[in-house]
Amino acid sequence: MHQRHLVVSPAIERPGIFILAHHLEPRRHSHRIAIRAAGSQDCTARHGIPGRIGPLDRGRRSVAVDLKSAQSREILERLVKWADVLVVNFPQSVRKRLKLTYDDVGPWNSRLIYADVTGYGDNGPDADLPGFDLTAYWARSGLLALTRDAGAPPTLPVSASGDHATATGLYGAIVTGLYRRERTGKGSHVTTSLIAQGAWSCSMSVAASLCGAKFYPLHDRKSPPNAIFNVYQTSDNRWFLIIVQDKDWQALATAIGRPELLTDTRFVDNAKRGVNSRDLAEALDGVFLSQSWGHWREAFEHARLTYGLVQSPADVIDDPQLLENGIIVPLEGAGEKLKLTVSSPLIIHGVQKVSARRAPELGEHNDQLLTELGFSDRQIEEFRASGAIPHSSQEFSGGAR
Repeated sequence: MHQRHLVVSPAIERPGIFILAHHLEPRRHSHRIAIRAAGSQDCTARHGIPGRIGPLDRGRRSVAVDLKSAQSREILERLVKWADVLVVNFPQSVRKRLKLTYDDVGPWNSRLIYADVTGYGDNGPDADLPGFDLTAYWARSGLLALTRDAGAPPTLPVSASGDHATATGLYGAIVTGLYRRERTGKGSHVTTSLIAQGAWSCSMSVAASLCGAKFYPLHDRKSPPNAIFNVYQTSDNRWFLIIVQDKDWQALATAIGRPELLTDTRFVDNAKRGVNSRDLAEALDGVFLSQSWGHWREAFEHARLTYGLVQSPADVIDDPQLLENGIIVPLEGAGEKLKLTVSSPLIIHGVQKVSARRAPELGEHNDQLLTELGFSDRQIEEFRASGAIPHSSQEFSGGAR
């Protein structure tokens, strides 16, 4: 049986939702369709990523429907009856107004997996607040307070990073719902929220707070709790992290050409290095600034020490480790200037991922999908005349991308 995933999204998207089935469906003829509301915009374009080549909508077909139109109800009902999974990320108030709640559409399809994501959950005083990943996932969950250095104010994390993490959680809920349906024959209403996923990502610290733990101060790389678990800079302005255990202290001191640190009474054991971490960090700063990253990488690898180079997105796209592991993959149909994209992070060994294809234009597949659903040419024209669907994708999106 082919799986059919239907995504309903508002004008301002939470893009991570669309990681749902990214090129991973074992049945090669699965259908993934995005329905957009009138006035939908491509939020990725604000970050320099044209929607049709970005990673968020690719591999699916696009239907543009004005969900405020009375005539659109017939289209929506037929799509829901046809679908296996319906993903909705409208705010709850909008969902109710458009009659898109589970109670509204669930009766159309008893086997439907209705999956929704909210900013702050279904209950509580802030359930109806609008939520973005920066506000709900990062700020409200405790994560943003911890991901900064001492003395620095909270900063803006990478856009959509919380969306993508939340989408992976929603994916888990969806496949669990599908598994349950295989066992019972019944559909499910599954959900998660940005704040729940943020708290889960911060759960080590939140759980510690629940038992009254005392935390280290915010990280100060000049005076860290542990100078061999810290960030340093090289002579060619590259930043890297070292994570060195107590058992590897001797290997580090030898690898960096500073064996005298081993007999320095300030650093002879883990406790002493903790008390004198500022002095050790200052010493290591001077050492690492004396050589290039290539020198230190060779030294760390020879000593089998754990390190991580801080890479920019421009560095990442040329990283052979990502290329060899299918993290950066070919993209079909996006033109000569863009032939690669980021793959989904999930792998099923022995199952070939569907090739990545460019994201569709808004409403690109309206006629094709409506015909497949059994609507006649006359009915499709009537939908256009009533405003339920646009005459063109440009009309609906406010111009070409």
